[in-house]
Amino acid sequence: MNVIERLSFNQMTADPWTLEEAVRHCSRAGVQQIGAWRHKLGGNAAKAAAMIRGEGLRVSSLCRGGWFSAPTVEERRRRVEDNRIAIEEAAVLGAPVLVMVCGPADGQTLIDARATVTDGLLEVLPDAEKAGVILGVEPLHPMYAAERSVVVTLRQANDMVEQMASAAAGVVVDAFHVWWDPELMAQIERARGKIVGFHVSDWAAPLPGILMGRSMMGDGVIALREMREAVDAAGYDGPIEVEILNEEIWKNADDRLMELMKRRFVECV
Repeated sequence: MNVIERLSFNQMTADPWTLEEAVRHCSRAGVQQIGAWRHKLGGNAAKAAAMIRGEGLRVSSLCRGGWFSAPTVEERRRRVEDNRIAIEEAAVLGAPVLVMVCGPADGQTLIDARATVTDGLLEVLPDAEKAGVILGVEPLHPMYAAERSVVVTLRQANDMVEQMASAAAGVVVDAFHVWWDPELMAQIERARGKIVGFHVSDWAAPLPGILMGRSMMGDGVIALREMREAVDAAGYDGPIEVEILNEEIWKNADDRLMELMKRRFVECV
């Protein structure tokens, strides 16, 4: 498959757009896949699915599940139930993968929080298996450990997925989060057959911001082509999502964004 045919537009690359606007821009630009976010579904996954299919698009993934750690048993139970709802939404959308952003420690030690994440994943795994949805564990960059995820390396994600030992469990490799890791290539190979998503953006130097600092491919230091070839060599030939959180890009999002994204995707990925 030509690499451009694998391009998927993650909604966070133009967060101000509604789902309908994002789908319309994708359709006009010839981008056939979209990475959806739950907060953009308007509480009606069936309606969203019909609209996406009506434009001839496919959903590459749904974001996000996870956030299992909580200060009370009751709150943790609510989060597990919310993950079950997310699995159902992914199934309705036809999204093969639910991206799991595992959540911060939330009052626990890092070790205990990672155990809580594993427990949560195992608890909802039967729901994912039944729904035909893969739980894609996405490690985040260590700078997010305090606020967003205690899973911060591909090794940790691989450990969890191996413990789950199910076809409904895999890892999502996001270039922005893992490019720095000296174990990256070895852990990509270790994930052979278990990579269920690949996300791209770039890391500008200096980084303009922690959360909103992702850059367009080619505007930073990440060796995206090398990483993509390693992911391919490990057996992944699925969608490649462009996921860029950047307020300047958001403010200027229009059809020109889609054309720039496609051009940089071919040049850099």
